[in-house]
Amino acid sequence: MKPTKTKREIRNELQEQIDAFLHQGGAVAEIPRGISGREDTSAPLRHVFIGPPSEDRTLVSDVVAAIESRKKPAPHRPTHKPRPKKKIILDDFGQPLRWEWVEE
Repeated sequence: MKPTKTKREIRNELQEQIDAFLHQGGAVAEIPRGISGREDTSAPLRHVFIGPPSEDRTLVSDVVAAIESRKKPAPHRPTHKPRPKKKIILDDFGQPLRWEWVEE
């Protein structure tokens, strides 16, 4: 994997390129504030999005209602009956006699 450059390395490379450009005789022209970069300022700005006009949009609530109407109703599941539980029957002295199944 190729190691990524840090911000410091990128800044140093840019500074070296600027210094080399200026050392070879290049010059940087300063332009005063407020002057436009457009050549013909009397013409209106170009449209960025050139193409057909936007289409009519479908309301989301109508789409959701159509999807909900197509849904099948949930099948009726039988209610869960609790299973009978085993209960111990004790005699008068607290000794176990037998087990009985009790529905609670």
